[in-house]
Amino acid sequence: MDTSLKPSDSHLPAEPVRPGPDHADCRGVASVLSRVGDKWSVLVIMMMGDGPKRFNELKRMINGISQRMLTLTLRGLERDGLVTRTIFPTIPPRVDYELTDLGRGLTQPVMALGEWAFAHLAQIEAARTKFDQRK
Repeated sequence: MDTSLKPSDSHLPAEPVRPGPDHADCRGVASVLSRVGDKWSVLVIMMMGDGPKRFNELKRMINGISQRMLTLTLRGLERDGLVTRTIFPTIPPRVDYELTDLGRGLTQPVMALGEWAFAHLAQIEAARTKFDQRK
């Protein structure tokens, strides 16, 4: 009887990715998460999930965002490859912002996180109140 294992016999999960000893991977992931996890980026990504938007359209859709913050958020998302900016040679010039394939891949996790937060908001607020009353 042959008891040796063959490559096709093993169904072991892939080895988990572990950070290197200098933690550079952790810093890289942290910088990505800080971009996609900030409040304005999440809202912009959610608003652009159904197609391209113009700057003022986004500004009207996102209550409370200033023009400067929207500009900085869009610039950061563009830098990270999540959004593209297209300028149309019209008078006045028209600028559209659209999620890239990479950005569209982020919409489902962002929406799921937003839905989770909304569904659990009352529980979280109750826990905060209880915690704050202990002080």
